[in-house]
Amino acid sequence: MKFKIITLGCKVNQYESEMMREKLINSNFKETLDNDADIVIINTCSVTNMADAKSRKLIRYSKRENKNAIILVCGCSAENHKEELLDLGIDILIGNNEKSKIVELINNFIKTNEKYVKFYNTRNLEFENMAVDKFSNQTRAYMKIQDGCNNFCAFCIIPFMRGTIRSKDINEAYEEAKTLVKNNHKEIVLTGIHTGSYGTGKDYDLVDLLEKLVTIKGLERIRLSSIEITELNDKFIDFLKNNPKLCNHLHIPLQSGCDKILKLMNRKYDLSYFKEKIAKIREVRDSINISTDVIVGFPNETEQDFLDTVKFCKEIGFSKIHVFPYSKRTGTKASVMDNQLDMSIKRDRARKLIEVSEKLEENYNSLFLNKEVEVLIEEIKDGISIGHTSNYIKVEVKEVLNRNEFYNVIITSIDKDKVIARLI
Repeated sequence: MKFKIITLGCKVNQYESEMMREKLINSNFKETLDNDADIVIINTCSVTNMADAKSRKLIRYSKRENKNAIILVCGCSAENHKEELLDLGIDILIGNNEKSKIVELINNFIKTNEKYVKFYNTRNLEFENMAVDKFSNQTRAYMKIQDGCNNFCAFCIIPFMRGTIRSKDINEAYEEAKTLVKNNHKEIVLTGIHTGSYGTGKDYDLVDLLEKLVTIKGLERIRLSSIEITELNDKFIDFLKNNPKLCNHLHIPLQSGCDKILKLMNRKYDLSYFKEKIAKIREVRDSINISTDVIVGFPNETEQDFLDTVKFCKEIGFSKIHVFPYSKRTGTKASVMDNQLDMSIKRDRARKLIEVSEKLEENYNSLFLNKEVEVLIEEIKDGISIGHTSNYIKVEVKEVLNRNEFYNVIITSIDKDKVIARLI
């Protein structure tokens, strides 16, 4: 039987989809990218209203284009809208648990033809063991080390969808990383819903895991998908200072550059704390790439609050800002706050901050003009080799190089969000 997996959302979802893909292939199912699948799996996202809408649209499309296929829907939108999705004629409907049982669920449906719907109480879940041997379509491998979030930021639905924080066993994570390296992955991205909380409740933490991973021969780069400013303690900063295998890039969500809004968001820091931590990081790595997330148009955000956010982003000198217009999520504290802003205001502020981000990214990339950098080639397209540096600058070299190999290049020009380089 042929299967197709459609994935929306974050790196955790991408990792879990790859895990399901491997399990199916190892059980003699065949993958297809066409609309001739016997099984369609939609791994959904619910981070915004748009993500929910896209998830529903893809479910309907998949049913229409793969008329006799078994439809399995999982992920955060399934968790968030289970009652509504029941009306869409889904055969197997689960949330974020039991993805590791994908083969068993499908085989049971084939045998019984009985619909399966299963959801768990997301409080106090155990970490669901899963592993990936190889990411077949990319040089960079993701490794999920953590799940869940306890922060309950006022805008965010994800703690309700993913549950409380829990972590992969440190030795299992180490063994999975060794397998990924053995299968020729030279860079691993550690990912989770709240990655920096790794090891909470255990006798180890994120730095302890990093210290084990850097000993793996053949693992050249370790990248973090995201980390909160409150988790950048002295132990982490000391590791960052002394271990060049940890990539020269940190994605640290800010969410707002206004203390009033940060408090309303239930974030766990203020601007002076954020600024002080960034300064400590730059003391040990002065050229580090620091990117961020910012939500604009949060309830009660005035024009001055927004301008303060723009000013703070420039002051910090982020290399890139992922900008999100505030999306009202039913069930969160922010959804019932007064002074909800009109979408036109949110879109206008998002556009303005994206323009700032583009300028900041160009400024950061320009720091490396005419300098030598090392790039890991990830794809070849139309005779151009494309990859990223340790500090996550996208590099294009106008010749065909070997995929999944490191090259030293000189950056010769800046082209918006990427740079052009020549081989040394």
